[in-house]
Amino acid sequence: MKIEIKNIKESKAAYVSVTGPYDQIPEILEEVVGYVTAENLQITEPPYGVYINSPMDVPPEELQYEMGITFIGDANGNSKVKIKEIPAHQAVSTVYKGPYGQAAQIYQALIKYADENGYNIVGPVKEIYMNNPMEVSENELLTEVQFPVMKK
Repeated sequence: MKIEIKNIKESKAAYVSVTGPYDQIPEILEEVVGYVTAENLQITEPPYGVYINSPMDVPPEELQYEMGITFIGDANGNSKVKIKEIPAHQAVSTVYKGPYGQAAQIYQALIKYADENGYNIVGPVKEIYMNNPMEVSENELLTEVQFPVMKK
């Protein structure tokens, strides 16, 4: 597994904040991608999820997360899909291959790498879904996992 510190460029994102079980993720992503497509915005990277808390710590109905996609263009959002600017930052990052539910197993390796290389984790984990589970088998899924970091 290759772990690196990446420079993440400033971007805009369309997103939906969610409180509740993860089984809502497919429909939320469909809504966000549908919004971006309907607005004729240029998608700049695959869909992502930012996970605020953990299913190890809270029951499913209390899970907090955000599903979104970055884009180029102008948009105002709607009652459900919001728009935000994501500032340039650094992240400790790696690409995981396998089922989505098992990507969390590499979180500790990223945290350890950041610490050993003089960085503090400064925000929640972000998972970027690099291919489509409708097109590849579960074992072929690629997920880029990132934690935002700052030099100690």
